[in-house]
Amino acid sequence: MQLSPIHIALLSPITKEKLYIKYMVSLRCKLLVQEELKSLDIKHLVVELGAVELLQDINHEQRELLKQNLLKSGLELLDNKKSIIVEKIKNAIIEMIHFSDEQLKVNYSDYLSEKLGYDYTYLSNLFSEVKGITIQQFIIIHKIEKAKELILYAELNTSEIAYILHYSSVAHFSNQFKKITGLTPSFYKKIKEKRQGNLEDV
Repeated sequence: MQLSPIHIALLSPITKEKLYIKYMVSLRCKLLVQEELKSLDIKHLVVELGAVELLQDINHEQRELLKQNLLKSGLELLDNKKSIIVEKIKNAIIEMIHFSDEQLKVNYSDYLSEKLGYDYTYLSNLFSEVKGITIQQFIIIHKIEKAKELILYAELNTSEIAYILHYSSVAHFSNQFKKITGLTPSFYKKIKEKRQGNLEDV
């Protein structure tokens, strides 16, 4: 019986290379990356959010071709260690806020440190250095994006949303929402509902 590459990888002590890809945050991106790997005959085990686990080491020519092909689709193959860690931080935060079924973590510093295996102070300083904003600011931006989604589609009131997103109070949530969007949560909902109503009348 001939073994498939995946079976060989599972049975053999092969060290698999891992690639990190910037802007890879959707199913469409994953499928696109899979197609590029296939076209370059690069065998892979897992394609996940922001990363690809390979069954083989790739040579310089394959890496450069993959890099060029991904750029055409708005994706970026990361080589720099700092950029890779920052991308891991971003993906962990996006996953935690937008895709996790669990309630949002209160102590995100412990969560990131444990998930990525680095001291939080190091992660925080590195993120600020590379992105020009703090991890806290990045989290706030995504919490407000999640809040917009909950306001429009989940039919939750402001108190419920503040609780889900772990705000200490409704006032704190409302103030932060207004600071980011320029609108209160209730006014934001009214504007969106009115715009939706106008579109339905067309």
